[in-house]
Amino acid sequence: MKRLLQAYQCRDVNRARVQLRQWYGAPLGQMLLQQEQELMGEVLPGLFGYHLLQLGNAVGEGLLSASRISHRMVMVDGQPLAGVGSEYIEYLRGSAAQLPLASDSLDVVLLPHLLEFEVNPHQVLREVERVLIPEGHLVILGFNPFSPFGLRRMLQGWRDEAPWSGHFYTPLRLKDWLSLLGFDTVLLRHYFHRPPLQHGPTMARLIPMEAWGKRLWSPLGGAYMLLAKKRVATLTPIKPRWRSARRLITVGLTEPTARREKQ
Repeated sequence: MKRLLQAYQCRDVNRARVQLRQWYGAPLGQMLLQQEQELMGEVLPGLFGYHLLQLGNAVGEGLLSASRISHRMVMVDGQPLAGVGSEYIEYLRGSAAQLPLASDSLDVVLLPHLLEFEVNPHQVLREVERVLIPEGHLVILGFNPFSPFGLRRMLQGWRDEAPWSGHFYTPLRLKDWLSLLGFDTVLLRHYFHRPPLQHGPTMARLIPMEAWGKRLWSPLGGAYMLLAKKRVATLTPIKPRWRSARRLITVGLTEPTARREKQ
């Protein structure tokens, strides 16, 4: 089973990101996105601070709308897609594996289905740990390999089409990685308990499966949300982090590409 789950590897990461964004525009992706927005509406309002960063924009920026943090950023590897953005979001250009941000500068980082398509997910998590402040929060959205989504990946991954071309990691594996990096898992929640079908009317008739799945087979949900908190790694007193002293961009690196101002 483990060999089958890892049999397919994403051959073109950039192409997969474009495909994933297109997939989110199809009926199945839209239904998944609706649940993810509702889930973020429950989680993000309880996470406070000054700076929030979303890595990747395959799912768009709508997940950030529920946050109470005023400075929200989306980082993409390359130029932002045309027609994407809002007056409340700042876009940055940079690599998730080498964040152009100062250490201990962010309060919340969101990874929406990013690790599945990263060549080195361990390095991405190490960078996230570096830029988060002590007791900062990391939110990960991932596809569940032990679910109907994982089964479809096994059957369709050979086509090299996102999201089925990605590497689906189990929550247990991510919890192990995060623990080694100094994170404590605060919350794990599975969601989307219907089969991954693109036929809208059929999926509508299967809506009752959501309530049954939450009660009877929750760990088999097609995707999961993992919320983790960075531990305080030192016993020495920590100087107050005044807002004016929080510099995000490291010296010598590219400044943000664009800031969308209110009209």
